[in-house]
Amino acid sequence: MKINIMFFINSILLGAGLAMDAFSVSVANAITNPKMKKSKMLVIAGTFGGFQFLMPLIGWFLVNTVVNYFKAFEKAVPYIALILLVYIGSKMIYDSVKKTEEEKETKLGAATLILQGIATSIDALSVGFTIQKYTFISALIACIIIFAVTFIICIAGLIIGKTVGDKYSKRAEIIGGIILIAIGIEIFVKGLL
Repeated sequence: MKINIMFFINSILLGAGLAMDAFSVSVANAITNPKMKKSKMLVIAGTFGGFQFLMPLIGWFLVNTVVNYFKAFEKAVPYIALILLVYIGSKMIYDSVKKTEEEKETKLGAATLILQGIATSIDALSVGFTIQKYTFISALIACIIIFAVTFIICIAGLIIGKTVGDKYSKRAEIIGGIILIAIGIEIFVKGLL
């Protein structure tokens, strides 16, 4: 694959398409944590960007080495995303109902963030098929662009979510949980079609 202007445009568009689930989860995270610090926002955007970088690269590697194993795993992707996002969303809703007012602000731990990163990027493994003819360097550059686009889109989602969370803080965690469950269902349905 030649690295030219179309390569960059395609990589940016691919990154934007892949980042939509991460954007939605970023909004949900910030809705439930409207007082989130900038450093936490950078960690969240970096985590989602990192997974969006890593998954297509893993997909490229699998397609170029063990295609048959990857094809079998690809069918499980919608189920894995559904289970992870429904679990996280349900837990947010449950915690929201059970907590007292002073406990309301959600703590977004490393384990939850990693699960969210996997759930929102697992479908990006299939991008390995899209970039299978790329050289390793071309695939790496495309994945770096995907990381950058995802990072920027997630920062925007976090800013939007913080704004909404400030206005609707009483029901924010329930809204965030519902958003995560809806994303899980959407990934699942798209995977079945």
